[in-house]
Amino acid sequence: MTERVTEQAGSPPALRAVVVGEALVDVVHHSDGSVSEHPGGSPLNVAYGLARLGADVVLVTRLGDDEHGAAVRAHLGSAGVRLPDGAVDDGSTSLAHAHLDAEGRATYEFDLEWALPPVELPGDADVLHTGSIATALQPGAGAVRALLESARGRVPVTFDPNVRAAFLPEPAQAREQVEQVVALSDVVKASDEDLAWLAPGEDVVDVARSWAALGPALVVVTRGGEGAVGVTAAGALHEEPAPRIDVVDTVGAGDAFMSGLLDALALEGVLGAGAGRLRDLDGDALRRVVARAIRSASSTCTRAGANPPTREQLDAFGS
Repeated sequence: MTERVTEQAGSPPALRAVVVGEALVDVVHHSDGSVSEHPGGSPLNVAYGLARLGADVVLVTRLGDDEHGAAVRAHLGSAGVRLPDGAVDDGSTSLAHAHLDAEGRATYEFDLEWALPPVELPGDADVLHTGSIATALQPGAGAVRALLESARGRVPVTFDPNVRAAFLPEPAQAREQVEQVVALSDVVKASDEDLAWLAPGEDVVDVARSWAALGPALVVVTRGGEGAVGVTAAGALHEEPAPRIDVVDTVGAGDAFMSGLLDALALEGVLGAGAGRLRDLDGDALRRVVARAIRSASSTCTRAGANPPTREQLDAFGS
C-alpha cells in the first residue's frame, strides 16, 4: 500500500525531471481558415507542462538556430525549462502542421529531423520521460533507447508512444518496436487511438494488462472525452470518467495528461527516492493519480493550443 505524501511546512521539493525528445513548432490550421503558430512536440509539451506545475526540468532535444528555434527557446524559458549544451545547431527547427476539424480534433503533417545531442543522465534525476517521434525516428531513436537502457534501475522511466504513423512501419512491426520501449519503462501512458492503430480490434484494457506484464508498474490509457483507465502490474484497475467541459481544442491534451500524471505520482511519493514504492500503488492511489491527470488534460482543452495548467490552475480545476 502507498501512502500519499502530504505537504507540511513550505513547499515539497521540486520534482527533478529529464525529458528527452523532439521540440518543434506547431503550425495550426484552424477550421475557419486561419493559421497560428505554437511551440510544440509531445516531449516539449510534457517538459513545459511539468515546469508549469513546479518541476525542475531539463529538456534534451535539438533546435535550429533560426527564428522558430528562438521562439521555442523563449517559450521554454518562460516556464523555466532548461536546455543542455549542444541542443541548438545550425539546422532548421522542425515543424508540425496541425489541421483542426470543426470539433477541435487535430491531424498532423511533419517537416522534422531528430538527432539526440550527447547527454549524461544527472545523478539526482527523479524521473526520465520520453516518447513519440523521439523513440521512432532515427538516428535519434537509437540514442534514446541506449539512454533508457542505461537509466533502467537507476531512475524511473516513463514513456508515451504518442503514435505518429508517418514515422513508423506497418502496425505489427511498430507494435513490436513500441513494446521494446514499454519493457524498459516503469510507467506507460497511451491513448485509445494509439492502441487502435497498434493493436486493432483488441480491448484497450487487455493491451494495458499485457504491457504491464512486460515490466511497467503502471499503464494508463486515455479515452478522450470518456476519461482514462489505469492498470498496475500488481493487478489494480481503475476507470475514471472525464468532466464535461467546453472544448476549445485538444492540442496538447495528451501531453498535459502525461505531465499531470507525473505530478500526481510525485505527490504520491513514488518517484525519485520513493520509486521503490511505485509497484505498491493501491486502488486509492491509482484513482487519485488518474483523476489528477485527467483534470490536467481537461483544463488544457478549455484553452487554445498546448497550454497546460499551472499548479494553481490544476488544483482549482473542477473544485
